[in-house]
Amino acid sequence: MIKGLFETHIYVEDLARSIDFYSNTLGLTQCHYEEERKIAFFWIGKPQEAMLGIWEKPKDEIDIRHFAFRCEVDDVLNKSVQFLESKNLQPYNFLKSGNREPMVFAWMPALAIYFNDPDGHALEFIAILEGEAKPELGVISYQEWLNM
Repeated sequence: MIKGLFETHIYVEDLARSIDFYSNTLGLTQCHYEEERKIAFFWIGKPQEAMLGIWEKPKDEIDIRHFAFRCEVDDVLNKSVQFLESKNLQPYNFLKSGNREPMVFAWMPALAIYFNDPDGHALEFIAILEGEAKPELGVISYQEWLNM
């Protein structure tokens, strides 16, 4: 019955700032706006494929959330960090190595890099890798994944 995730919503402190971030910084297409409800919707990927809703709320009503944007492996590996840095965003991973390279969640397996939106929501670019999952490896570098 369930075939995927169609829609998710987050609260933001400043709707105009977040509309600018999701449309101009990340390049999502705004598909609906309601001034009186202080809400905007964006298509993620192709129109009518998946949607993000952002609602303006007071700061004390905002709870930080996480969601991931599905990407191609080449984009995460070779373009994501440069893209984020060009937009003055700070990419990060969970490798604890001090670098900003994408990491591999070996249990999926998937290649990913994280960054934050203006309200502190943890966003992620992620791509599923070919190969067999290796949950015992945890989070590793892409080079470690290739060496396996």
